[in-house]
Amino acid sequence: MLNSVLVVAAGRGHRMGGEIPKQFVPLGGVCALRRAVDVFLALEAINLLRVVIHPDDASLCQAALAGIDDERLLLPVHGGSTRAASVRLGLESFREFSPHNILIHDAARPFIPADVILAVLAALDKHEGALAALPVVDALWSAEASKAATPVSREGLWRAQTPQGFRFTSILAAHRAHDGEAHDDVAVARAAGIAVQIVAGSEANFKITTAADFERAQVELIRLGCT
Repeated sequence: MLNSVLVVAAGRGHRMGGEIPKQFVPLGGVCALRRAVDVFLALEAINLLRVVIHPDDASLCQAALAGIDDERLLLPVHGGSTRAASVRLGLESFREFSPHNILIHDAARPFIPADVILAVLAALDKHEGALAALPVVDALWSAEASKAATPVSREGLWRAQTPQGFRFTSILAAHRAHDGEAHDDVAVARAAGIAVQIVAGSEANFKITTAADFERAQVELIRLGCT
């Protein structure tokens, strides 16, 4: 039973600023993409891994993954104009391998714990889809003109993370049928009627989106003793 991983690294990272997309910016000497890839390839449960990139980032990706001597790492493929399009193209590239499960992970989440990956894979033994997520614990308010207006119940609300895992044939069909963009792959799956099980995520598995997130990542490196 093949378990594959698609690492999505085709975004431009405009909200963080800078000339280099955030997934390729050195973080303690190692970019977010490489850190994420290394975590997945350290697991025996992972059989294949491929990165989907922007067509302009081939040299950046080559430099980021240089030195990895692992036959499970496949050549990168080019993505599309949206995240959903990039994921679909990445999924199509796995067809020749006919994997049973596939995990889809954002390259901008470099500190994904191995146990979260394994928990998503374990959930796929019984469910067609699974995602890592954390419950919302803070009070929520809707606002009007930057002023608190109405409290919003946090009951049943979760903060979605990646990886998000699925039966390969199911999520490929869902993406082929999906028209337009989507918040994540769970949104595509649910639109196709796929049930998705939630497993415990991790606060360490945050996404680098802004300059403040990058500073947080540097603090996380110190905590992990990786500097």
